[in-house]
Amino acid sequence: MGQAERQGQPIVLRQPGGSWSPAEPCVVTFLERAAIVRVELLPSGSNYVFSALLEDDEGGRSAAIYKPRRGEAPLHDFPDGTLYRRERAAYVVSRALGWRLIPPTVVRDGPHGPGAVQLFIEHRPRSSYFTMKGRRERELQRMALFDAAVNNADRKGGHCLEALDGHIWGIDHGLTFHTQTKLRTVIWDYAGAEIPNDLLDELRPLAGWVTERAHGLAELDELLHPTEVRALVARIERLCREGSYPLPPPWRPVPWPPL
Repeated sequence: MGQAERQGQPIVLRQPGGSWSPAEPCVVTFLERAAIVRVELLPSGSNYVFSALLEDDEGGRSAAIYKPRRGEAPLHDFPDGTLYRRERAAYVVSRALGWRLIPPTVVRDGPHGPGAVQLFIEHRPRSSYFTMKGRRERELQRMALFDAAVNNADRKGGHCLEALDGHIWGIDHGLTFHTQTKLRTVIWDYAGAEIPNDLLDELRPLAGWVTERAHGLAELDELLHPTEVRALVARIERLCREGSYPLPPPWRPVPWPPL
C-alpha cells in the first residue's frame, strides 16, 4: 500500500520514561476520544502517514500513527478510500483470536479527516523480520498464519516490530481482505509445512465467530464488503481443512521493497 516502511519515531511519550502500554484496558477508549493535538508527516511511499500526539485530561499523552483516508493513493486492485478500514479490520480479527499481533487500532476523525489511528509501539529501531528469523519461530509462525487468513498483500520485513519488552507486533495492514488471492510476504519459511496443532486449534473457531458475528466481529460488516467477509471465512476454513501453510503464488510472492 506504500505506507511507512515502519512506524516512525513518536512525537512525545505519554509520560517521561514510558508510553502507553497496548495491554492497558482503556487504551482503545483513549485512542478514540483523546484530542489529536499535533501531527507530523512521516517519510512514506505513496500514502500520507502521520505521527500524532494524543492528549486528554485523564489519560495524559501518547504517540500514535494516523493514516487518513484522504491520504490514500488510488490502487488498481483495492477500492479507493478503504485501506484505513482494513487496518481496523485486521486489528478486530487479531483481537478476537487473542493473538495480540496488531497494536490497538481505531477508526476516527482527525486533522485530515477520518482515518486509522494506531497506538505507537516503542520498539528496537533496527528490528524486522530479518533480525527475528531463526530466533522467534513461534511468533513468526503465528504471523504467517494470520497473514494467510487475512490475505495480507504487503508483509514487508519492516512491518514486523520487536517491542522494547520483546513482544512481536505487526503493522501496516491496509492491503488485506481482498477476495482474490493476494498473499505477498517475506515470511515464506513455512510454505507447505504443517500448521502447528495449537495454532490450528486457536484459528478453527474464527470462521464460525465471523459468520455468527460473535466476539466483536460484527464490526467487520461495517469495515469490509460482504464478499470480503465471506472470502475471509472461506480462507479460514480452507487453512483448517488443509492444515498446512499456503505455497507462494507464481506471481510476485514477495512485496517490494522487502524491508
